[in-house]
Amino acid sequence: MFDDTLLESSPSRVPVLKAKHWLISLAIGVVVFGALYFALPVLVFGAETKVVLAQASILGTLVAAYALMLCYVVADAHHLKLSALTWFIIVFLLNVVGFIVYLIYSAIKTDNWRRATIPIAYIFEGFLIGLFVLVPLIYTEALPSAQLMTFLSAPPPPPPPPPPPAAAAPVRIVKRITVEDIMKAPTVIPKTVRIIKDAPEPLTNAGAVGVVGGVPGGVPGGQMGGVLGGVLGGVLSAASAPPPPPPPKAATPKRIRVGGQVEQAKLIFQPKPEYPPLAKMARIQGTVRLEAIISKDGTIADLHVVSGHPLLVKAAVDAVQHWRYQPTLLNGEPVEVVTEVDVNFTLAE
Repeated sequence: MFDDTLLESSPSRVPVLKAKHWLISLAIGVVVFGALYFALPVLVFGAETKVVLAQASILGTLVAAYALMLCYVVADAHHLKLSALTWFIIVFLLNVVGFIVYLIYSAIKTDNWRRATIPIAYIFEGFLIGLFVLVPLIYTEALPSAQLMTFLSAPPPPPPPPPPPAAAAPVRIVKRITVEDIMKAPTVIPKTVRIIKDAPEPLTNAGAVGVVGGVPGGVPGGQMGGVLGGVLGGVLSAASAPPPPPPPKAATPKRIRVGGQVEQAKLIFQPKPEYPPLAKMARIQGTVRLEAIISKDGTIADLHVVSGHPLLVKAAVDAVQHWRYQPTLLNGEPVEVVTEVDVNFTLAE
């Protein structure tokens, strides 16, 4: 049926389209394809290669079909002794409409309506098929936009993190004196040592024996040196007595606890904890409280978890173990300090 219409236009059944017509149409389509393939990326900045290739292929095919239609009109017009130039201009300007007009005119001249009706039916069928394919691609806004916007709406932002806890007021170290310290501590050392003298015995006249000019209170029949020796001996023995020993120094406790009247230990090196990735994805934040024992040299000797989220505890412990403090002195000697450490984990906005 197709051979009886487009390819042959006379009872001699000689094809109108020769091999040269097919080659001319194919060459025109290839030239248009190459020009569009290299020109579209320049005209449309950032176009993808596969999009450019598809557009160039479609337009090249359409131009090749258009050129083949013009070749058919010119060849058939020469065959029917019609004005080839006139019909070429009409078909060139009106495209498919001009081609349909030519088919109807040639059918009237040859009294063969099959060569017009069947090609026109093919053209309308192709037009309807292209319409059904292209309309859904062009009018994409016919989709339920309200439902799509409902599903694609962004979730509400998370609530703001809680404010950080207020800084604790500084405390002073006050040494408390207990009953044990009083029992161990000596009394006040006197500045002078008092000499205690015994009262002399009263003199009696009865039986007094002595010499003229003797010392009162002398021993009967004795020598003057006895009284002087006793007095001088007592004074010398009191003066040569050793001083009392110095009081023992109060013992310094080995460990103190921060709190109340005890000052917070001073941080000198504090690396920040690394936020756990799993806790960050789950948007977990809060404070981890640890009980730490600071050794005499300022390093962390021991850590115990008091409170905190399980996903944040390990990161807090790993960070606090590397903290360094200034050694705490009590009575001039370094001591261990028991304190509580708060590590805050807050997500950035």
